[in-house]
Amino acid sequence: MISTDVTDWLELWSGKESVWYVKRLSGNDTLANGAHQAGPYIPRDTLLGLIPDLDRRGELNPRVCLDIHIDSHGDRKLASAIWYNNRFHGGTRNETRLTGFGGPGSALLDPDNTGAVSVFAFSAGGKSCNVWVCRNRTEEDVVEDRVGIVDPGRSVIRSPGYSIVPVSPDDRPGSRRRCRLSPEEIPKEWIAKFPSGADIVARAVDMRPEISADPDRRLLHRRDCEFEIFRSVEEARELPSIRAGFSTMGEFLARAQSILQRRKSRSGRSLELHIRSIFIEEGLREGRHFSHQQESEPGRRPDFLFPSASAYRDSSFPESRLRMLAVKTTCRDRWRQVLNEADRMRTKHLLTLQEGISEGQFREMRDAGVRLVIPKPSMRKFPKSVRPELQSLGEFIADTRRETMAGA
Repeated sequence: MISTDVTDWLELWSGKESVWYVKRLSGNDTLANGAHQAGPYIPRDTLLGLIPDLDRRGELNPRVCLDIHIDSHGDRKLASAIWYNNRFHGGTRNETRLTGFGGPGSALLDPDNTGAVSVFAFSAGGKSCNVWVCRNRTEEDVVEDRVGIVDPGRSVIRSPGYSIVPVSPDDRPGSRRRCRLSPEEIPKEWIAKFPSGADIVARAVDMRPEISADPDRRLLHRRDCEFEIFRSVEEARELPSIRAGFSTMGEFLARAQSILQRRKSRSGRSLELHIRSIFIEEGLREGRHFSHQQESEPGRRPDFLFPSASAYRDSSFPESRLRMLAVKTTCRDRWRQVLNEADRMRTKHLLTLQEGISEGQFREMRDAGVRLVIPKPSMRKFPKSVRPELQSLGEFIADTRRETMAGA
């Protein structure tokens, strides 16, 4: 009998024959944006490796029937793994997905599950798959304690033998390849002591200045670059010890936990640092046009206040000229935290990398006074009805510049 507790479920599918693919569902996976390709996207090389029978390039759009148990929601589907490969048959498409889940009654297609961490446990040979779609933030924390942070647009593979490999997004391959550091390119002091998030972000900015690019693409490209720098340093530091082996299970577990915690701690903080760097490049001066992690009310520190924390605390400063920006990698279960920040402002701006949201969740945010700031390339993963009300990072900066620099 399958347990309804995520901890027990993870233990059940931790056997040597099971390969986990872990991702956050995007608006293109669920029915959130109305796209016709509903069903979880899994990178081509990954899915062909998990389901070898699917690797039939000579056949147009080959598919393999797959017995899928969505254990978190007590559901079972005879679904399909499909390789949309018409690029090799005169077309342009070349991607793989899991499809055939029916409609929004499936947890994998439910728009309200957009952004949810989901674990796909594939059996050996890829004949069946057991799935857990996290139902709340607590369950997501349990999963991320096992595999590390699961960022929007990225995924994690946990293979037999407990190897955990972060998978980069595969839609910007050129940027990813050029940021990979060889052991010779890594500063020696980074090997002796793991660099701070600020150090890695600074290196990403150096490698991807892209000042002529709009702020939205600059942010996404640098974030990808920073991720690859982080992985390069992690491998250079950790692989020698892993290959040398451990004398006790305790040593192994301590090292593994240290690696996972480092992965988790870098994600949100690095996003703030990237945005701070872009603000400065766009002509906003820290301390004059914005404050970073400064106190608004006792015990409350919004990520960014405009034009400054001192202006916010000055009761004579016009409220119409005040702004705040919260930064959260995902917002599905975290957006309400923003409501307790910067009480003087009715509208709370929230930048997130989450790839989509349901119309119902968006209305709830909007009615509470939260306005979403979304990198422009990610907007296509949101419902069409929602997109006109989203603000890109570039638009947010332009609007904020007009206010914060007025009279400066």
